[in-house]
Amino acid sequence: MTTTPERRRTAGDVVLGILLLLAGLFVLGNAVLATKASILLLGWIAVCAGLALFLGAFFRIGSGRFWSAALGGGLLVVLGVFTLRNPAIGAATLTLLAGSLFLAGGLVRVVFAFQLAEARWLLLVSGIISVLLGLYVLFNLSTASLALLGVLIGIQILVEGLTMLVAGRVRSAPAGGMRLGAAT
Repeated sequence: MTTTPERRRTAGDVVLGILLLLAGLFVLGNAVLATKASILLLGWIAVCAGLALFLGAFFRIGSGRFWSAALGGGLLVVLGVFTLRNPAIGAATLTLLAGSLFLAGGLVRVVFAFQLAEARWLLLVSGIISVLLGLYVLFNLSTASLALLGVLIGIQILVEGLTMLVAGRVRSAPAGGMRLGAAT
């Protein structure tokens, strides 16, 4: 039996969409706090994942993969502790990565704009905007690192909320319109 995606919006989707919109506005209003919280969360995730990987390495002693798992776990723990002790440097590092990704993605879109006639202007405009955003972030790293991650998280939460509010969730339904569990 094959399934096809089906879009349906329920009252719960509307409520969740409104809550996400409010949360996105709150995060955008407190972008610096959201950046700090995300960096600290990322640091704790790295520490916990590193410890799990390091401890899991002892179950691989006989397989020959012990050292790679133990070294990877140890590096994750060190990275997490470093991020927790220096959240400003962690934020600057992630902001540098984000700026580089904006710049690289924009350059790729600009190059593809000259190769694809169908969406040339859309690719060119979005590529130029991404390049400018990447250059702005990279040239203003010290000021951008304080709030950029929080702004990006806030925008993502807003987009998720709008999507949930307008479109609802996509669910799988059996092909032919019949629901699972429906009487035939």
